[in-house]
Amino acid sequence: MMSKNYTDIKARLKIEVDKKTTNDLAHLTHYFQNHKNGVSQYFKPTATSCLATLHEELNIIEDPDFQYYLPVQWDIPFPPPENPKFKFVDLFAGIGGIRLAFQNLGGKCVLTSEWDTYAKKTYEANFGEIPFGDITQISETEIPDHDILLGGFPCQPFSIAGVSKKNALGRAHGFLDKTQGTLFFDIARIIEHKKPSAFMLENVKNLVSHDKGNTFKVIKETLETLGYSLHFKVLDGKHFVPQHRERIIIVGFRIEIFKTQETFEFPKMSDTKFAIRDILETNIDPKYTLSDKLWNYLQEYAKKHKAKGNGFGFGLTDLDGISRTMSARYYKDGAEILTQL
Repeated sequence: MMSKNYTDIKARLKIEVDKKTTNDLAHLTHYFQNHKNGVSQYFKPTATSCLATLHEELNIIEDPDFQYYLPVQWDIPFPPPENPKFKFVDLFAGIGGIRLAFQNLGGKCVLTSEWDTYAKKTYEANFGEIPFGDITQISETEIPDHDILLGGFPCQPFSIAGVSKKNALGRAHGFLDKTQGTLFFDIARIIEHKKPSAFMLENVKNLVSHDKGNTFKVIKETLETLGYSLHFKVLDGKHFVPQHRERIIIVGFRIEIFKTQETFEFPKMSDTKFAIRDILETNIDPKYTLSDKLWNYLQEYAKKHKAKGNGFGFGLTDLDGISRTMSARYYKDGAEILTQL
């Protein structure tokens, strides 16, 4: 009898994530996870077609019938809960950090969306589910009913570093950034159509002050007009990990359901002190240690740019302290974070 372990099914059907991966595999993996929780109709038609295509292309003898695969045994790092308490969607999902928190509370993710190929690859490895792609190409009618909407919508148009860079390059930022800045309104259109009981959105702290406060004013007024009471606060990641990383968290509750009587407050931050030393590996590959020649070069380069009034991309972090905000785009243009041994 064929194994129903997800890793074996994945190998058999050659489920892989790369730049050519389409939403067909997203439908298939979403159906594997949602075939019996009331939202299967959103995924089954395309999933059925995708399975038939895979069987034909891979010369699999059995008929392309889900009976050979269901129920899937989830031998993955973070399997879905067996008896979920609520449903949520995970938009701008990254590698699944926000999903993990809500899944640990007993939630079942019924749809996830993320456009970055590398993030999708990691997400699938973590959760056994391939995210759908570009949210602007997903109709709100194609999204299952859910209790909570989660969305860490792109922060580059509003972040201090992002705005500075775009200004230097003569590019638009905020809502004028047509590729990223307007993605908030995709969240708004989904909230308007699906009317979840609550939502949680995340962005950089500069969202509050961007464009003299007008950006956040538009966001706040939009969400309130959709019928939600709001709570928001800037929280710092240093209370959880050894990194100074401030983010605004926006939580909304549907007034029609909660009557503005929700008993919600942000948690009080712990006084626990973290240090970079706590998360570093003990056996470090020599390739990650700067040579004396390169270290001298970096220092001279920094001096030259400082004299010109320019910034320069490296920061020195003490092992017993916390780092400044680490760039999520290191492989492209992120800043250096150096640790002092």
